Amino acid sequence: MSDFAALSGFHMPAEWCAQAAIWLSWPLKPGAWPGCRAEAEQAYAAFVAAISRFEPVRINCARAAQARAGEALVRAQARLDRVTWYDHPTNDTWCRDHGPIFVKHRDTGEVMITDWAFNAWGAKFPAWDLDNAIPARVAEALTMRRVAIPMVAEGGSLEVNGAGVVLTTESVLLNPNRNPGLSREQAEAVLRAALGVEAVWWLTSGLPHDDTDGHIDTLTRFVNPTTVVTVLDRDARSPGHAVLERNRADLARFRLPDGGRLEIVPLPMPEPIHRPGWRLEVLPATYANFLIVNGAVLVPTYRQPATDREALQRLAECFPDREVVGLDCRDIVLEGGALHCLSQQEPA
Repeated sequence: MSDFAALSGFHMPAEWCAQAAIWLSWPLKPGAWPGCRAEAEQAYAAFVAAISRFEPVRINCARAAQARAGEALVRAQARLDRVTWYDHPTNDTWCRDHGPIFVKHRDTGEVMITDWAFNAWGAKFPAWDLDNAIPARVAEALTMRRVAIPMVAEGGSLEVNGAGVVLTTESVLLNPNRNPGLSREQAEAVLRAALGVEAVWWLTSGLPHDDTDGHIDTLTRFVNPTTVVTVLDRDARSPGHAVLERNRADLARFRLPDGGRLEIVPLPMPEPIHRPGWRLEVLPATYANFLIVNGAVLVPTYRQPATDREALQRLAECFPDREVVGLDCRDIVLEGGALHCLSQQEPA
């Protein structure tokens, strides 16, 4: 159904709120991670294991592949008692983008699923029919109510502070490859109704060489209701330098619903990561693609000791009450994303 009235009183909680579980989609896409498939799967299993230290993990995975995937989790020493498998076939592994976006009622505490249209980042990577069906499958598995949202959007394009603000990018939601003819005003009306927010903040675009056209979760993330971390590139010759500086200037102009200014904390960029002959000239590696879980923050690292250490320290300062854990994503990022892209939180 598509009934915004059913969403009255609901909002998308901030990621640092209590979580019931993290949802993932096991990497099964043929041809993905060429030349480092085994390494990427090992890194993925390590990610699952890290999450399982802190909370339950729920994994979309075709039944025929579950036994082999389970063996990888045994090797990674995951808490198997906290892992639940769902026989939900997928086309790709980026659960942040094709998975459900959960909302919660402010008074009753009911959790419901919003089901946005998904078209594989502007029809770049056919097919996507199985991925687009995941929210409905999850709703059925959890016996949750579900509301279909009449707009294409990926979870990685939406960042909320849990206090009335959603942050997004024009280059994704207003892109003709997602929503042809959709105006900013129309998009804002949908976002307000579906996510329970008052303010929609737009950045113009994201990093060059990004399959997603500029997801917010590679750029700028809320760490509390009034503070963001945002990626900056110190190299003025970098093709992303001007975009990131413009983003910072735009963030400085935004005003919170109470009129206050946003606190802006810079995050470093890793040194450019190249894969000769690959579809992306520079891989979209950033430290903003971290995942907040119960009691911890899981942060992608890229085998660059100095910048990895700086990013981990900066995020530790932002999350003094959580354990900050670095996880090697050098192989995972070959396919265009990291930890946040792979995962979707279900609020408690």
